[in-house]
Amino acid sequence: MENPLTASEILATLRSELKATLIERDEVIDGCLLALLTRQHVLLLGPPGTAKSMLTRELCRRLDGNYFEWLLTKFTTPEELFGPVSLPALEEGRYERITTHKLPQAEVAFLDEIFKSNSAILNALLTLLNERTFYHGDSAERVPLETLIGASNELPDEDELSALYDRFILRFTVDYVQDDQRFKAMMTLDNQADLPVTTLPKEALETLRTACDAVKVDRSIIAELTELRRTLNSKGVIASDRRYRQSLAVLKAAAFMDDRAVVDHRDLTWLEHILWTEPQERTSVLQALSELNAGLDEEVRKLVRQAKEIGKYARRSWPSRAEGDRALLEAHSKLGEIQRRLDALQEEARERGRDAAKLEHDKQTVSEVQRDLLASEGTWQS
Repeated sequence: MENPLTASEILATLRSELKATLIERDEVIDGCLLALLTRQHVLLLGPPGTAKSMLTRELCRRLDGNYFEWLLTKFTTPEELFGPVSLPALEEGRYERITTHKLPQAEVAFLDEIFKSNSAILNALLTLLNERTFYHGDSAERVPLETLIGASNELPDEDELSALYDRFILRFTVDYVQDDQRFKAMMTLDNQADLPVTTLPKEALETLRTACDAVKVDRSIIAELTELRRTLNSKGVIASDRRYRQSLAVLKAAAFMDDRAVVDHRDLTWLEHILWTEPQERTSVLQALSELNAGLDEEVRKLVRQAKEIGKYARRSWPSRAEGDRALLEAHSKLGEIQRRLDALQEEARERGRDAAKLEHDKQTVSEVQRDLLASEGTWQS
């Protein structure tokens, strides 16, 4: 008898199946899985025909639970989403809805053109998404909703929809397949509707969530988030404290999916899909993340450049031996300071979860400059 797959193995298999089925959607697939692991919601912005609904259906096929899908229009009624009013309950003086096969009973849901929501639907959606509660009449019931994926080809243009927009912690802009080779792969993709799919049981999902919760977030990551927030605020890209706080769960889940027990700087790339409000702000977020990641590397490059300049200056021809000795002594002192700074940066890189090994090459470069100076002693012009 074969050993059953672990929860992590099931997730990895499910992830591979989705990426094989949906071409050029790897990042969105991982984003939807992160939302599932953290019980958050995802917004997909893009034109029709970009596999938004297909992605959600394929994800739901692999989950152990109910699925609900609906296309909203300005004429959509609450009954279509939440179920009709129960006439027997009305006869008894109670206002209740029959929610069978409707949104309040779904574990995963897809709402297309979600910003077509009218005021009759909006308030119910807000409490359902945020509090996982559905109110009908005097009663309130907990809903089993794990994650909701919303889709739209435009951003909300009414203030009353801004609260709904903010409920989506992960936001992706989705376009048509761009790469020619991937387009060819999509055109020749076999119909996989009848192929067996890996199912993620509820027990396995809870196991995965527990593992995500156990991932550590070091103070260095909080420091980087603080620096990133300061940079973005200066650029006019303002995200709420709630979004920054909720982003930690996504970062932990991202580290877990990458088979790591501690969040590091690589996970911060997911903030590209969390911190913007307008799509054009995504560029500012990317730039700020790039600056954050490049800060340490830039200091290392500057130190190595300084070391080479110090070595070149000290090896020049000097009028007297005394001047040459002073230049060498000063050069060795400065190079020692540079080595100590590189040691500190290497330790900082380790604390941030970055690749500290590559600094060994830079430290070796500085050591070679020091050796060259020792070898060149005595070359002065009298």
